[in-house]
Amino acid sequence: MRTTLNLSEDALHVAKHYAMRQRLSLGDAVSALIRAGAQTYAQAPLIAASLRGRFAMLPARDEVITIDHVRALMEREGI
Repeated sequence: MRTTLNLSEDALHVAKHYAMRQRLSLGDAVSALIRAGAQTYAQAPLIAASLRGRFAMLPARDEVITIDHVRALMEREGI
């Protein structure tokens, strides 16, 4: 697919260098770098991504958090 991108100078330099080292066209290099970035982003924790008010919503766990868990954590953190 043909498109036009406005890249910052440093991003263009990285893409050109990657293309040269991998022996790819600039378009294929940019596509590969975007895919790699998207895969890294998808694997990152989503803690801050889903906020409800001031509180981050954590993924569901197969464990009930009890006051003993909280106390142990507080003790370990020195709170």
